[in-house]
Amino acid sequence: MTAGYGGHATAILDKTGKPEYSVLVDRDLEAIKELKKIFNSKPKIIHKDFYEASKDLYLADKKFDLILADLGVSSPHLNEGKRGFSFQQDGPLDMRMDQGQQLTADTIINSFSKEEINHILKAFGEESKSDLIADAITKNRPIKSTTELAALVSAVYGGYSQHHPATKTFQAFRIAVNNELKLLTDSLPIWLKLLEPQGRLAIISFQSLEDRIVKQFFASHSGNRYDSQLKLLTKHPIRAGPIEVAHNPRARSAKLRAAVKIKRKGVVSNANTGKEQIPYVQGKS
Repeated sequence: MTAGYGGHATAILDKTGKPEYSVLVDRDLEAIKELKKIFNSKPKIIHKDFYEASKDLYLADKKFDLILADLGVSSPHLNEGKRGFSFQQDGPLDMRMDQGQQLTADTIINSFSKEEINHILKAFGEESKSDLIADAITKNRPIKSTTELAALVSAVYGGYSQHHPATKTFQAFRIAVNNELKLLTDSLPIWLKLLEPQGRLAIISFQSLEDRIVKQFFASHSGNRYDSQLKLLTKHPIRAGPIEVAHNPRARSAKLRAAVKIKRKGVVSNANTGKEQIPYVQGKS
């Protein structure tokens, strides 16, 4: 999760040779259609966000030897201007990973207050010019396209050198639209419960906010303590080497962290279900 267009899934299933025991998860309908073409009836394919899918799998008493979470957007999201993820292509202000949800980037950009937009840019993009960008957005509404938004942010910066100035702005709006950090935070404890003893949890993140959440979760459940549940397999995140980055430039920001489950931890039973209560994610469409 997310399975995307099957790249990692194909590589892993080639190694395990056990598609009937595997589950692929994605909330993007286009990705689901592609996964079904590639894998047919096996492995099981779930069209949900990874929090909802993980919750369902836990409640169904499923266990896994390996969970791979590949966070962020798929290349087709960035390559297709109509999805609204890329500041390099003209398209609508969409940015939805799940095309069935109501909230879009257009709603946020053209109807949220300056203070709300400022908060999103600061919290989810770590944008140093968040106040200026929020001011420019609210003064120039309605904004109708990705290129119009990118040009507006570029004007605030007065040009750019190495990285496009709209990079953090687009990241922030995408995270807000898709509730990405909340889903990750609430999914991590469930993934730990879904693991068999000695099972591996591997997570690939593409920006510092995600990586920080994963790092802190791993740290809080590992170490030389009697209640530790994880043993770290990566003291530091694994990064793509220069050859890989040359062939796949988008891999330059990827960080892989992995851990192994070393023991089970007792759960507090819910009076009605006999299972530990799973938190409800607020703010989902």
